[in-house]
Amino acid sequence: MSEDRPDIEELITSETEEDVLEPPMYKVLLHNDNYTTMEFVVEILIYVFHKRVEEATRIMLNVHKQGVGICGAYPFEVAETKVDTVHLLAREKGFPLKCSMEKE
Repeated sequence: MSEDRPDIEELITSETEEDVLEPPMYKVLLHNDNYTTMEFVVEILIYVFHKRVEEATRIMLNVHKQGVGICGAYPFEVAETKVDTVHLLAREKGFPLKCSMEKE
């Protein structure tokens, strides 16, 4: 079109310039209680959170000594699923282990 009228410029705009934001992350926390065994907490950390034995033991000791331990940070749906899985497995074994999540 501009070949016929060189004095007309074509203006091309793109409306696809959107910032892609990363989803917010949520920390999953385990809380200390007087009934759940340390061995079970380590098992949970290995099975649900895919931690190696050394890291699982370190987190378990934080739960025991500090009252809370951070298991990892995940998008909302993943964090929610992990919290639910911990509660389900703990109840199956008769433990009152509390797991929660909080936005980073």
